Amino acid sequence: MTNELAIGFLPLVDACLPILAAEHGFAEAEGLSLRLVRDMSWATVLDRLLYGHSDAAHMVAPLAIATTLGRGRPAQPLSVPFVLGLNGNAVTLRPEIAQAIRPERGIGDPKALGAALRTIALERKAAGHPLRFGVVHRYSSHNYMLRYWLAACGIRPDQDVEITTVAPPFCADALAQGEVDGICVGEPWNSVAVEQGAGEIVLATAQIWRRGVEKVLAMREAVLEEKRDQIHRLIRALCKAAAHFVDPANFEINSRVLARPEYIDGSPELIRRAISDRILVARGGELAHYPDFMFQYREAATFPWVSQAEWLYTQMVRWDGTPFDAQEAAKAAAVFRPDVYREALSGTDEPLPGASSKIEGSLAQRTAVGTQQGAIVLEPNRFFDGRIFDPLDIEGYVNALD
Repeated sequence: MTNELAIGFLPLVDACLPILAAEHGFAEAEGLSLRLVRDMSWATVLDRLLYGHSDAAHMVAPLAIATTLGRGRPAQPLSVPFVLGLNGNAVTLRPEIAQAIRPERGIGDPKALGAALRTIALERKAAGHPLRFGVVHRYSSHNYMLRYWLAACGIRPDQDVEITTVAPPFCADALAQGEVDGICVGEPWNSVAVEQGAGEIVLATAQIWRRGVEKVLAMREAVLEEKRDQIHRLIRALCKAAAHFVDPANFEINSRVLARPEYIDGSPELIRRAISDRILVARGGELAHYPDFMFQYREAATFPWVSQAEWLYTQMVRWDGTPFDAQEAAKAAAVFRPDVYREALSGTDEPLPGASSKIEGSLAQRTAVGTQQGAIVLEPNRFFDGRIFDPLDIEGYVNALD
C-alpha cells in the first residue's frame, strides 16, 4: 500500500496546512509523502479530484456538498474529515466606492457599510449599470457570505447587483480592469488589489459570521474508505501543521515557504500580514489589526461540525431557488465526517468536542463546552445580523430567510 497522497490546492494562504505538513516534516513523521498539485481554479481542482488524479484537495466547503448532491454535474459523493480553516476572506471594492461608503479608512461596521452600499447599488441599478461583484465559485463560502451580507442589508443579489465568478489569482486584475466593482476572495489576492491601487478592503468575512467554515480537506468517499489509515495519519499531520502555523514565532518562515513559486508565488510580506491578522485596507494607509482574520487552530477550528455543513445547505437552497428537501439535507450533513476526525485523534493531545453539531451563531461570550477529550472554550460565533441557526430546525430556518 502506497503512503503517497496527492493533494490539489489553489495558491491561497489558507492552503497552508498541507503545504506546511509536507515542508516541515509533519507528514513524514506520520509515514506519509505528500505530492502537492497546484491549480488555478476550483473547477480544475474538482476535476482532478473526481477523475482520480488527486487523492484529496484543498476545497471551498460548499463545493464538496454541491458535488455530492449533483448540483451542476452528475452527483459524486465527497467526504470532508478535516476543516482547513475558518474565514480568511475579505470584501474589496474599487477605491471610489470604498471611500464613498465608509467615513474613515479601516475595516468598517458591516451594517453601516451595507446601508451605505445599498444607496449606491440602487442608484447604479436605476442608471442601468448595476454593481458587479466577483466571487471565486458559485458554490463557495465567498459567494454565500457576500450574499448573506448583502441580503441582510436590503440589497437583493441577482436583482439589485450582479455576481459573477472569477478565479482567485485573477480577482485583483478583474478589479483593476473594471470588469467588477468588488471582489470577495481569500488572501493574498485582496492585498494584491490594494497594493495595485485597484481596490480597498472594507470588510472581513469574519465580521459576517465570526466562525464561518471556509476551506476543507475533501476527497471522494471511496478514497476515504480505501485509504482510511493514511487519512488518519494525514489528519494528525495537519493538526501539527496548524499548531505550527498559528505560532507567532513561525510567521516569518511560514510566509517565506508559502510565497515560493510552487505554492502561492507571491510576496512574503503580503502573506505574513494575513498570517498575523494585519491587513492594509488602502494603499498608503496603516496596517489594521483584525484578530482572527484567519483561523486555523484553537476552539476545534479544524473539526468538521455537521451543523456547519447543514448551514451551507440552507444557503444552497436559498440561492439556487430550490425547495428544501429533508433527504438532501441529510446527504449534505453526511459530507462532513466528525467520526473520521475522532478516529484519527482519539488518544492524542488534541481536544475533541463531545458533540458533532452545535447551534451556529448562538455564542455572544466565551463558553466552555463538553468534550470527548481535553478542554475546549469557544469564543463568540455570531452572525452580524443576530440570526441563529438551529440544526434541529433546518426547514424553519430556510423558510424564515428573506
